[in-house]
Amino acid sequence: MATEYGQGYGLDGRPGFPGSTERRHRLPAALRAPVEGRTWRELGYVLLSLPISILLFTYAVTMVSLGAGLLVTFLGVPVLAAALAGCRGLGSLERLRARALLDLEVAGPEPLRTRKPGAMAWMGAVLKSGASWRALLYAVLHLPWAVFSFVVAVNLWVLGWALLTYPLWFWVFPMYAGQDGVQLYGDETHRVYLDNPFEITVTALVGLLLTIATPWIVRALTMVDRLLVHGLLGPSRLASRVVELESDRGVVVDTAAADLRRIERDLHDGAQARLVALAMDLGLAKEKLQEDPEAAQRMVDEAHGEVKTALQELRDLARGIHPAVLTDRGLDAALSAVSSRCTVPVQVEVDLAERPAPAIEGIAYFTVSELLQNVSKHARATWAGVEVWRTENRLMLQVVDNGVGGADVSQGSGLAGLAERLDAVDGILVVDSPVGGPTRVTAELPWRGAHVR
Repeated sequence: MATEYGQGYGLDGRPGFPGSTERRHRLPAALRAPVEGRTWRELGYVLLSLPISILLFTYAVTMVSLGAGLLVTFLGVPVLAAALAGCRGLGSLERLRARALLDLEVAGPEPLRTRKPGAMAWMGAVLKSGASWRALLYAVLHLPWAVFSFVVAVNLWVLGWALLTYPLWFWVFPMYAGQDGVQLYGDETHRVYLDNPFEITVTALVGLLLTIATPWIVRALTMVDRLLVHGLLGPSRLASRVVELESDRGVVVDTAAADLRRIERDLHDGAQARLVALAMDLGLAKEKLQEDPEAAQRMVDEAHGEVKTALQELRDLARGIHPAVLTDRGLDAALSAVSSRCTVPVQVEVDLAERPAPAIEGIAYFTVSELLQNVSKHARATWAGVEVWRTENRLMLQVVDNGVGGADVSQGSGLAGLAERLDAVDGILVVDSPVGGPTRVTAELPWRGAHVR
């Protein structure tokens, strides 16, 4: 396993961001928000949403109504298919707009799948696709929300800046409007103007509060847009799950192939080579048995030592594939055995009322084994601990050491490979390892009971 400790720390001392420094601002976020680029991009998104949503709504309602009206003839089917295809295309533009202005990355929906070429097959695929109907629903639902968010954002933004800058343009009213200032209240006999220094100051302070609050209100409005784009214009949960399972299957296949290559390499370079040498030595000893019995005896003794070494390598290889103690006695005994081979004292605590499924049990064993190997090689620790317990439908593993820390799963080597293996079975690997230690690695696996042993 490649070195994992002491890597991946930037100038700010945080793991996972090598070479990066944390930007420090003199003003708090609330005061920076009105002039930040993100605020103006979100405001631009809200302002563009109104005309774009009008276009989307008009297109969707017109085309769907036309297609529904023509369903009494064959022309209704292609018109409906064209309407849905157009909504899918406009949805792609909306994802691009969300990516540019909201920094929202949404993958495209699942592509159309046609069993055979031709216009009829394409129209059938469009009409059967759930992504097409979700895009149509987005085009219909987005208009009322766009109108609401446009009105709220524009009114708050204009009012806030107008009140904030009121001391600058107060002179406009007495000079050009013939009145003392902004009229706050008026009837036939009485009028109240904002015209003295105290009222002008209070007006500016109210404007300041509105100006500071408006970016956060606009951000809350755009959160609804994010949900709409992500939920209606992205891939469905089923499609996302299929893609995730396909990726996990690829990881499992690659891992199995790598394990087979490792076993083949270990057999070829280790036990097989020793057995070949042993056969040659025994052949030479057989030839010398009559001529030089003492030399033959020495060669047999050496061959006996080679047999012991080959047997030990075969035991180690079998333990690396699946240790017998794990099958016979479970995780507690197997982890105690692997802990005894660690270079530092290891305290093992396994709190399981029953054994998990063999596949989950094997993954848990090899996860702890690799983490303890990391402790032996890289941690420079004097103590380590292993805890295993069950929480509802999850199997929890935790390996702790008091070493130098600095472990980083983002470096793409040992811990990253372990995280990929766990992810292939819907598991999670969390590494907490500040520089100077201690290191705490927590693994979470799905719990499946052992029905057949």
